[in-house]
Amino acid sequence: MSDFFDPYNADRPLMMKCSCGREHTVADHHAEVAADSAAIELRRRSETAEFEAYSNEFIEATLVKALFPQDEMRRRFLRAVGKGTAMAAIASVLPVTSLQALAQEAGTKKGTLEKTNLKVGFIPITCATPLIMAHPLGFYSKQGLNVEVTKTAGWALVRDKMINKEYDASHFLSPMPLAISLGLGSNATPMNVATIQNINGQAITLSLKHKDNRDPKNWKGFKFGIPFDYSIHNFLLRYYLAEAGLNPDTDVQLRVIPPAEMVANLRAGNIDGFLGPDPFNQRAVFDEVGFIHVLTKDLWNGHPCCAFGTSTEFIQKNPNTFAALYRAVLTSAAMARDPKNRELIAKVIAPSQYLNQPEAVLTQVLTGRFADGLGKIQTVPDRADFDPMPWQSMAVWMLTQMQRWGYIKGEVNYQQIAEKVFLITDARKHMKELGQPFAAGPGYAKHTIMGKVFDPAKPAEYLKSFAIQKAA
Repeated sequence: MSDFFDPYNADRPLMMKCSCGREHTVADHHAEVAADSAAIELRRRSETAEFEAYSNEFIEATLVKALFPQDEMRRRFLRAVGKGTAMAAIASVLPVTSLQALAQEAGTKKGTLEKTNLKVGFIPITCATPLIMAHPLGFYSKQGLNVEVTKTAGWALVRDKMINKEYDASHFLSPMPLAISLGLGSNATPMNVATIQNINGQAITLSLKHKDNRDPKNWKGFKFGIPFDYSIHNFLLRYYLAEAGLNPDTDVQLRVIPPAEMVANLRAGNIDGFLGPDPFNQRAVFDEVGFIHVLTKDLWNGHPCCAFGTSTEFIQKNPNTFAALYRAVLTSAAMARDPKNRELIAKVIAPSQYLNQPEAVLTQVLTGRFADGLGKIQTVPDRADFDPMPWQSMAVWMLTQMQRWGYIKGEVNYQQIAEKVFLITDARKHMKELGQPFAAGPGYAKHTIMGKVFDPAKPAEYLKSFAIQKAA
């Protein structure tokens, strides 16, 4: 007999379902078994001295990188004051040591954390990988946290649940905390981006009927899906179309569609394409209804997509809990960044309680070896990556695009908003008080987007440089 039914066993009831006793399909059973096995192996890797050292260094490097977005500035600082003084100065404003000590105590020392039972929302897309996999790999529990990761149907619901305090923290589209903090589309509620969940990992996917129409100049009248107004997808698609001479507000239709419904809408002919998150670009190829026109990494390599964040109020009321949560997600990001873990991660996040996607689809996305829907196998190792640094310069760029397309009216203090929402650290202010020479230097990284350099120190000039934008 098979592993799933046992009709000739007098000691068992005849149930037309999996013999494990649960109401799921054979395929779901196999996926969960594979996920459990993969999680066991990833947990084993995470418990090695090698990974612990790597993870600690990764977290410290991430925090220090917050202070030195330009590497030359970091080197000048080190040459000026020496390694020992630099480490002491940085430690005085970045709680690296205390964060690690807190993490070690949290699971064993009661009373360290203000709140231990947490509810964290996520949208079932690969962008959420660090937040999701921290659950089955036990990274939350190691910090003394009991975290319920809750699948959520759409981004507006994520926003509402965060504003209503139904979630303690959540997976966000990276522009969302900016919009919520500014009261765009909702009541103004201060939010903070703690980490970026992923970089790259998106694409423009078109219906197969357009495989011979690859020039965006010819796309007038097309209908495109985007996951949310306040999304990197909306802003990158608008940018791409405008660079081709199309006005995204008048020459095409942009429709907000939940990620999980994008492939169905493409199949039904409701849209011509979408700029959306994976795994749905790859799922369109897998289902033979679409092809990958361009990866967003080819528009802006290293662009942010999703973020992990919470309300400013939560951080103020629960600083130790936030630190533990922060470390758990960063540890997970460290695991996800290592390419040798990607195939196992695909197995862990494939089952129905997480992404509910074929493992083959997720493996193609995470390893970067994938079918493009046009008959070719592409190899792009950094198709998706997990760099957690929430550059404030990225926030400034998003704000310029919100203003470009009329989401924000009037004057904008770009840097003030970026520094309030994208929670890198207040370290520069404190370092200046300590008399450290680098504190007065430029603190923002530049980015190249479709061949054009964005200087976050000159956002107003950048905004004026676009021929196509919404009239003020």
